[in-house]
Amino acid sequence: MTASTSAGLWHGFADMGAVSATGPFVVAKGEGVHIWDTSGNKYLDATAGLWFTNVGHGRTQIAEAVARQLGTLAHYSGFGDITSDVTAALGDRLAGLAPIPGSKVFFTSGGSDSVDSAVKLARRYWHELGKPDKKIVVGRTKAYHGMHVGGTALSGLPPNRENYGELMTDAATVEWDDAKSLLGLIERIGADNIAAFFCEPIIGAGGIYLPPEGYLTEVRQICRDNDVLFVADEVVTGFGRIGGSWFASTRFDLQPDMIATAKGLTSGYVPMGALFIAPHIAEPFYAGGVWWRHGYTYGGHAGAAAAAMANLDIIESEGLREEAARLESDLHVALAPLADLPAVSEVRSGLGAVSAVQLEDPGTAPAVIAALRRHGVSGRAAGQGALQISPSFVMTSAQVAELAERMSDALT
Repeated sequence: MTASTSAGLWHGFADMGAVSATGPFVVAKGEGVHIWDTSGNKYLDATAGLWFTNVGHGRTQIAEAVARQLGTLAHYSGFGDITSDVTAALGDRLAGLAPIPGSKVFFTSGGSDSVDSAVKLARRYWHELGKPDKKIVVGRTKAYHGMHVGGTALSGLPPNRENYGELMTDAATVEWDDAKSLLGLIERIGADNIAAFFCEPIIGAGGIYLPPEGYLTEVRQICRDNDVLFVADEVVTGFGRIGGSWFASTRFDLQPDMIATAKGLTSGYVPMGALFIAPHIAEPFYAGGVWWRHGYTYGGHAGAAAAAMANLDIIESEGLREEAARLESDLHVALAPLADLPAVSEVRSGLGAVSAVQLEDPGTAPAVIAALRRHGVSGRAAGQGALQISPSFVMTSAQVAELAERMSDALT
């Protein structure tokens, strides 16, 4: 497609001057682990869209479920005492999957919504407990928590925060891989001033960094010891991508106070997110007479809820959490040889259906992405030149090997 045919579209996270000059990469069709552009060229989808197409492209079961729901009731306000039957059913189903029994589920329109909802609820929770000074929210270097105001303030990626001014003053950042950095911050500014610590079990958009051995257990205990809420940002790792479990919070027994989710909830077929809220956090708001004045017009959208139900059915009936565990091993083995290429500094893999091939020179990322396309792979770079590998759970072992071979050819 030529640049002139998309003159009205402003892409996210893009140099629009470059896009306008060269024209966009237009995806026309998807099936399984493949996509096709408008010229009919076929590509292995290395990223599952953007971490989300967990069940693969072209699932008519989900499309049909959404069509049936839209033909019956597309959506209705979820404010006050109102809901739809499919949304209520999904809420109960997700509560049954939650790492902490009795959790509540608050629906959003996506991951950024889920994170900002957690920021607001953490502060409001402490206010209800008579500790209004507990307002500071803490993130980590390299971390990405969406692009709303709260998530941007929590971001550990300086380019995402620059040139906006101070969006939110009550936010702090600690080192991504050093639990003592969190403890030191708490000791310096006081636990009585800190509302919550936000933690991606695997840092995603910041470059795919796996947690150091024992790190997650240590920071969770630090939060527990200092009365700081622990919020797991599982927008990427949730709904099976961690491999074997529904959530990384389950795999690592984190028992978080809240879990922010989206992406894999519907496999990206319809936008939807969900914030899981442990019962002790919800309790002040369920006692009666207390409103949390927060919500989204499309939170719990009926059509999206139908997509989520069908998506969860596929994950369960086809054993795709177990397939994600297989991918954890397959990716680790198949991608390891790429670390020996001159263009690559390291490969990060071995935890969940996600890996990174780190480029020696991050500045070459645009050229490498173009080379990957020429070799039939659709990919992207995250963080500082980390090629993101996060395929759909239906990718076979043979397709993983094919992906690694094509990447090797492109990088060579």
